[in-house]
Amino acid sequence: MRVPFPTRAPGLAKLSLTFAWLLLLDCSVVAAEVPDCRAMHVTILNIRNNIGTVDCALFDAPKGFPVQVLRSAMRLLVMKIRKTEARCDFEDIPSGTYALVVLHDENRNGKLDISWTGIPKEGYGFSNDAKASFGAPSFSAASFFYDGKNLDMKIALRY
Repeated sequence: MRVPFPTRAPGLAKLSLTFAWLLLLDCSVVAAEVPDCRAMHVTILNIRNNIGTVDCALFDAPKGFPVQVLRSAMRLLVMKIRKTEARCDFEDIPSGTYALVVLHDENRNGKLDISWTGIPKEGYGFSNDAKASFGAPSFSAASFFYDGKNLDMKIALRY
């Protein structure tokens, strides 16, 4: 004698739903425990408005740092600004020494605009909080060692 599977067994739907939620929760916990391997997360601070873009250039050598972004940067990310916040995420970066330059390109012309006296009109910042006094800092002043693992960094813009 064949017994049919109960289609409306009391509590079966609740049990299935509970199991599905537990499975989702278990997967989200596992996913949260796995770090983003080989990623640099750069949060940009002190953005004065939502106009334009934030451009993040990652250099792996002193050549062209920080001016020749298109020619010499290892990676370049251009991010829209939302609520005066931006974050640049560089993924699959091998271990090594790097330096970052960040630009708030308010007029989206792809360069840092300066006044006739040479003072920047747009926001800029460097890794290691390297200072720009009478010119841009050197690669060595802005450089940092990246071990190839997950890295969270903050760069504050200066105007």
